[in-house]
Amino acid sequence: MSGHRDAAAPAEEDSPKMRVIRVGTRKSQLARIQTESVVAMLKALNPGLQFEIRDKILDTALSKIGEKSLFTKELEHALKMNVVDLVVHSLKDLPTVLPPGLTIGAICKRENPCDAVVFHSKFVGKTLETLPERSVVGTSSLRRAAQLQRKYPHLEFKSIRGNLNTRLQKLDEQQFSAIILAAAGLQRMGWQHRVGQILHPDECMYAVGQGALGVEVRAKDQGILDLVGALHDPETLLCCMAERAFLRHLEGGCSVPVAVHTAIKDGQLYLTGGVWSLDGADSMQETMQATIHGPAQHEEGPEDDPQLVGITARNIPRVAQLAAENLGISLANLLLHKGAKNILDIARQLNDAH
Repeated sequence: MSGHRDAAAPAEEDSPKMRVIRVGTRKSQLARIQTESVVAMLKALNPGLQFEIRDKILDTALSKIGEKSLFTKELEHALKMNVVDLVVHSLKDLPTVLPPGLTIGAICKRENPCDAVVFHSKFVGKTLETLPERSVVGTSSLRRAAQLQRKYPHLEFKSIRGNLNTRLQKLDEQQFSAIILAAAGLQRMGWQHRVGQILHPDECMYAVGQGALGVEVRAKDQGILDLVGALHDPETLLCCMAERAFLRHLEGGCSVPVAVHTAIKDGQLYLTGGVWSLDGADSMQETMQATIHGPAQHEEGPEDDPQLVGITARNIPRVAQLAAENLGISLANLLLHKGAKNILDIARQLNDAH
């Protein structure tokens, strides 16, 4: 920040140190836990700052905002209206194209990105493979169902809705033999003891961004961007940037089965991506890699648009970010060249028809 700006009296109001930082969240237990964890990290880095968590943000009826991703839209509306300064999300819930004026200012260190199976008490000790014939397994994800139906044709996969508490209640009420949830969410809730099986990527690849938290802010609020940018975890950021670029270029989303697996080893970023038909019968997956440079100071200098796939990370080397984004685009192009668009189009049409 230049000395000229520091000297300008009106800019003081923009400085996070001059006011309470307002943090928006949903009322769900998991959303609150995730938000509190990010606030705790920010407080540790900025012990003099005050934070206020708001879970009742707007009086606007949700129905007036639109039907898709209502809570996310409400929180984003609050950001735009300057009602809150930042919002914590599960990164997998954030689309690869954000509303104008908003950006992801931080991606925190990723927890286990894999899926986990929680079994009903009478099936504790089992695995998906050893569950009885025609056991009903609940999942909210087309991605999981598509991959697992193919591997476990003896099981019936059915949709389950609601937050984590609601889904576990449905399981315990014997509506399902098992349910599949994100391992990270269970861990954050302190429910690791309920996990009966972890589904590793060779069994079920995970969703784009799964296991990571993203902090959404106003794109032009440099004070808040500087504040939250300290939370960027470089490896998580580069992995998720590649994943989001892959999904965006495929024009995928929640309505089609797309999954990924990323890893960084010896300066190489490895990205595996796949697409499936809804029943899992048709699928396509490939792996590519790219060189990312080791830790280095980010070059100073203005950029017209520092965002890549909705993420702003001025403290991470730009060359590494571009390498990650290009890797995702290249892998998507490879799958599209091999016919992935046909699989996705049919999956989208079938899903829309339901």
